[in-house]
Amino acid sequence: MKPEFILMLTYNDTTVLDALKIFRECKDTPVTHWGFKDVGLPPEEMKALVREMKDANKTTYLEVVSLSEEEGLRGAKIAVEAGFDILMGTVLFDSILKYLKDKSLKYYPFPGHIFGHPSIMDGTIEEVVAHARLLESKGVSGMDLLSYRYTGDAHKLLMEVVKATHVPIVSAGSIDSYKRMAEVWRAGAWGFTIGSGLFDKKFVPNGSFRENTIAVCEWLEKTSESDLKKYLE
Repeated sequence: MKPEFILMLTYNDTTVLDALKIFRECKDTPVTHWGFKDVGLPPEEMKALVREMKDANKTTYLEVVSLSEEEGLRGAKIAVEAGFDILMGTVLFDSILKYLKDKSLKYYPFPGHIFGHPSIMDGTIEEVVAHARLLESKGVSGMDLLSYRYTGDAHKLLMEVVKATHVPIVSAGSIDSYKRMAEVWRAGAWGFTIGSGLFDKKFVPNGSFRENTIAVCEWLEKTSESDLKKYLE
C-alpha cells in the first residue's frame, strides 16, 4: 500500500507562527492528514488551529517532541482538550498511558532513545526493535519512528521495525526527497510526515509551500510500486 502523507506545519521541530494562514491556503489540496508540534504556539492558538482542521474534515495529529514525563503528559492533555485524533511522539510513561486509557485519542509514541531538539535517535537497530515490541505489548495504537534522525542506517531501521510490529509505523522527520519517500514506501511503513522539507522547497525548488505540497501529493498519486526502483538506485 502507498504510505499516507501527514503534513506538519512545523519547521525544525517547532510549529510555525503562521500555521493557521498556511492551512487555510492549502486545505483544499488532497492532503487529509495534518498536524503540528506541541511547541511554537500558545495552547489557545493550537486549539483554534485544530478546530479549523477538523471543520475541514482532516485527520489531526499533535506531535510532542518534549521528552520529559511532565511535558509528555501536558502534551497528551492538550491533545485531548483540543480534540486531536492522534497524539504522536513523547517518551512513553505509564502516567501517559493511564491518562489516555479511557480517551478516544490514539497514541503513537517514539520507539528508541531520543534526545536533543531537533530530535535525534541513537542505539542499535536491535535495541530500537526491542523497544518497539515493548511499546506494542503495552497497547499503543502506532509508533512515531524518527527514521531519518537515526544515527545509523535509516532505511534498514525502518524496515526492521515495520517487520517486527503489527501497528501503523509513521516515519517522522527529515524526509526531504522522493528517494526517502520511496524508501518509506518500500519498507511498508503506514505513513510519513513532512514539514521542514516543504518550507525549504525540497520538491519544487522555486515553488511556494502550496506548490511543494501538491508536488508530494502528485508523486504519491502518479507513482506505482514498480516505479520505486528508479528512486532507490
